[in-house]
Amino acid sequence: MEESMEEEEGGGSGGYEAMMDDQNHNNWEASMDGYRRLLPPQPPPPTSSSSSSPREPPGVQLLAVAAAATERKGPKEGLGPPPEANGVTMMMMKSCDAAPAKAATAPTPSATININTSTSKFLMNVITIEDYKSTYWPKLDGAIDQLLTQSPGDYIPISYEQIYSCVYKCVCQQHSEQMYSDLIKKITNHLERVSKELQASPPELYIERFNLALGQYMGALQSIVPLFIYMNKFYIETKLNRDLKDDLIKLFTEHVAEKHIYSLMPLLLEAQSTPFQITPSTMANIVKGLYTLRPEWVQMAPALFSKFIPNILPPAMESELQQYAAQDQKLQRDLLQNGFARGDQSRKRAGEELAYNGSSPRASSRGYR
Repeated sequence: MEESMEEEEGGGSGGYEAMMDDQNHNNWEASMDGYRRLLPPQPPPPTSSSSSSPREPPGVQLLAVAAAATERKGPKEGLGPPPEANGVTMMMMKSCDAAPAKAATAPTPSATININTSTSKFLMNVITIEDYKSTYWPKLDGAIDQLLTQSPGDYIPISYEQIYSCVYKCVCQQHSEQMYSDLIKKITNHLERVSKELQASPPELYIERFNLALGQYMGALQSIVPLFIYMNKFYIETKLNRDLKDDLIKLFTEHVAEKHIYSLMPLLLEAQSTPFQITPSTMANIVKGLYTLRPEWVQMAPALFSKFIPNILPPAMESELQQYAAQDQKLQRDLLQNGFARGDQSRKRAGEELAYNGSSPRASSRGYR
């Protein structure tokens, strides 16, 4: 009896558990069947499988599997609404539906603000042509004026760093062509004024004033060319295939030297024939400067240029030695006539005098001391 009762109890508990499992399974199937009825009808699947056909999201695939299982077993009537535990399926569907929405979200306002901020900073650094004409070129114009009019060796209160920075910014902002044009025009106007002043000079001051103008201009180039070196490197050398210093020297040649060479050369030859009419340093500066500007001008006065520039004349010949000696003697006479004495040639050095007189070794040693 006891064994039969235990079997009945065991069979009763097992039957209860089986009944509960069957009820839970029926509840799940009923909930899935109710949700499937709420969904719109799905199109029939394609007959042929292709690799290029779009794949369904994972949530839809799960629903399709669950719906197939429900149709096989069939729904059971009289069951209540789906339990709360079945909310997992709803969460899966919501996550699948929300995925495309996240991908299509608009950019955040912070990203837009960052882009606008960087754009505004870039636009703030742009130098327009109006900014160049009103702010940057006036600074360069004033500095060039001071450099062109300063005397050699003078100090001028300008900031070379500020001028170089202005040139650098203008080149970076694509104003090189305008800046080069303004520089050439500025220096051309200055040289034309210098040429007019030389034309009004009297003959006795003509050579000195030409020497001053030449030295002043060449000294200014030593500062102007380095200040515009960035423009020279990235515009003149690259696009024009020239050099800024050569261009500026050519300006002096065209606007000053060529206009005055035929008035200057006769005065130089006259000054050469009259010793010390002008200082030797002035004569040397002018002759070397003219040779730098245009070497062809040597043919106008080869003898004059040969005194200051080597290898101008052809090599000397033995037949011309007497002529060279006569020129040296003439130079010595000219020096004597202008107060340059030779000195007392009768006195010898102490050692030489003792040696010539044949004095004792002791006296000779004192003389050499």
